[in-house]
Amino acid sequence: MSSPSWRWSAPGEFAPVWPGSPHRLGATWSPESTTFAVHAPEAEALWVCLVDDAGRETRHQLTEHTLGVWHGAIPGVVPGQRYGYRADGPWAPDAGRRFNPQKLLLDPYARAVSGTVTASAGSPELLAHDLAEPWRPSGLDSAGHVPLGVVVDDDFDWRGDRPPAVRWTDTVLYELHVKGFTQLHDRVPEALRGTYAGLGSAPVVDYLRDLGITAVELLPVHHFLSERPLAERGLSNYWGYSSIGFFAPHAAYAAGDRGQQVTEFKEMVRSFHAAGIEVVLDVVYNHTAEGGADGPTYSFRGLDDFGTYKRAHATKDAYWDVTGCGNTVDTSHRGTLRMIMDSLRYWVTEMHVDGFRFDLAPALTRTGHDVDMRSAFLTTVGQDPVLRQVKLIAEPWDASMDGYQVGNFPPPWGEWNDKYRDTMRDFWRADAGGIREVASRLAGSSDLYADDGRSPYASVNFVTCHDGFTLRDLVSYDRKHNEANGEGNRDGSDHNRSWNHGVEGETDDVAIVALRRRQAMNMMATLCLSSGIPMLAAGDERGRTQGGNNNAYCQDNETSWVDWRADDAWLDLYELTKQALRLRREHPALRQRHHFRGRPSIDGGPKDLAWMHPEGREMTDQDWYDGALHVVGMFVSGDPLRAPGPQGEQMRDRSFLLWCNAQSTDCTIRLPENEWVARGEVVLSTDPAHADGSEVQAGDEITLAARSLLLLRQA
Repeated sequence: MSSPSWRWSAPGEFAPVWPGSPHRLGATWSPESTTFAVHAPEAEALWVCLVDDAGRETRHQLTEHTLGVWHGAIPGVVPGQRYGYRADGPWAPDAGRRFNPQKLLLDPYARAVSGTVTASAGSPELLAHDLAEPWRPSGLDSAGHVPLGVVVDDDFDWRGDRPPAVRWTDTVLYELHVKGFTQLHDRVPEALRGTYAGLGSAPVVDYLRDLGITAVELLPVHHFLSERPLAERGLSNYWGYSSIGFFAPHAAYAAGDRGQQVTEFKEMVRSFHAAGIEVVLDVVYNHTAEGGADGPTYSFRGLDDFGTYKRAHATKDAYWDVTGCGNTVDTSHRGTLRMIMDSLRYWVTEMHVDGFRFDLAPALTRTGHDVDMRSAFLTTVGQDPVLRQVKLIAEPWDASMDGYQVGNFPPPWGEWNDKYRDTMRDFWRADAGGIREVASRLAGSSDLYADDGRSPYASVNFVTCHDGFTLRDLVSYDRKHNEANGEGNRDGSDHNRSWNHGVEGETDDVAIVALRRRQAMNMMATLCLSSGIPMLAAGDERGRTQGGNNNAYCQDNETSWVDWRADDAWLDLYELTKQALRLRREHPALRQRHHFRGRPSIDGGPKDLAWMHPEGREMTDQDWYDGALHVVGMFVSGDPLRAPGPQGEQMRDRSFLLWCNAQSTDCTIRLPENEWVARGEVVLSTDPAHADGSEVQAGDEITLAARSLLLLRQA
């Protein structure tokens, strides 16, 4: 394709493409025209390609190039129109320039995406380079094999929607998959299952609200594609950590792909907000679906390859990869950082989401190749007037040795706390080496977050998540069983800190099943009652199983979908989860916003936090270093709370004493005698011998069953 500049051919002509504006990237519709603008600073020519329903392509050359942005307005283009770009420019792969006008490119700012990849990801049509002679550009056209952008009308009736603005201290996160949560839901209309509309339907919203959830954390909903190895095995990317459209809701979760996905997503958000539930997105800006340098050209590689992806060396082409996915997005590049920021702001201002969880966040923080907590990305997000008002959560590790950054992100970031996960898993199988670290995790991980002024809610506590065993599988399997993934069971972690309690997998042994269910309840109750923000994985409260698969990223089937049948559900676990979250919601003593200090919050009062030995006394230095101690009591005072109320008033609540017995034998516990709490009542228990409402007195001796938990509330 030649790339001459457009020029007048006769006096009195009207240009077929108007100048438009470079300020808003993407396709912006108006009744008069649609403006197209794309960042491609080194391109020498660029075309907008309009594609009709029969696949016929009409090309319009953009003539305006302003500050690295090619732009123009085309009259008569209406919402629902499919389009792509073609870019011509230098072909110099060794220097990171891969312009090839034979490749039809997805707009990085497309707000909806239509179609999918119709060839395998290794097909020569998708490659910018010639497969036989990689140093030459490919002469094969990719049209008909790649997804396209869709022109969207942004107008939507939000009906007065406002963000729930749930305080961090009141937040309970629930991680779920849009499709997997409703695909088998018998109360969701069949046509809506697996969609945004299904997720926003009354049966789902009511269930989550009744459970006590305040925010859903959606696995990736940016439009994503599957990788070549999965397609070759007849599988697909289920989780969605392979984004290509950072402004577009994934089209497969909607009834149509000509803009319907945008409307459905907005309706879903509006439905959640009406119930007081926030929507947090799991976002994957650290890499794209284009993979390594020899991968397919869908979008970024054909527009600004060198500016999008980090290099191992400044002047060479070798990609630098700390994501394990073939490329790492370069957030130090001006155009790329702008794209990420524009995307984040778009999802807040136009789609009304309430926060983000950033996948492999340290990959985004790098200046050069080094993790930098004062990086361009973190600084820009931190000062942005829109983004600093929403919830920001880091997955504080990437795929490199130096990428593990738990506890190191700056305010106001929260973090997934895998130290909490590992410690609690070890504790409840009596393998924690004592209770020193257990106490830190129960009390909000001040060792990780207090030194830089962050509160306990900087710790997003979890025992399970999408990646790894479900809670039921955690207590049912010693080993992963990932054979269905087609990788010889080599994928997924081998260090699960799990315990099958005597039999690998499902069993009819009544005693083993009972113990497993109690252990699951122990971990769930501990999670809900710990200081910090609890995050539940979808279906865990019902005993969902993946059959021992701890890496179900490619299992878009019953392995991953939530099973809503009651016959195999652990409904006692559901009731306990609901009860624990209700107690947390009703009692500010159980969700305090300041770290405990281990001293009275008022003159003459009890300590705000005290750690109790089963003998009825406070823990001593010797006790803290007792590696064989697997029983601990956590006293939390509510009289008064350290933090004042919204108008400076003193806040008072009842006090609580949580006892956890992780050892294999029953334990005799003496309730501490003190001058502040004389009587208590059982409000939550995994020991059948202690029913809710049972009364106790200070100084009483009680027996707590092996591997069980007991929560006492001041009477």
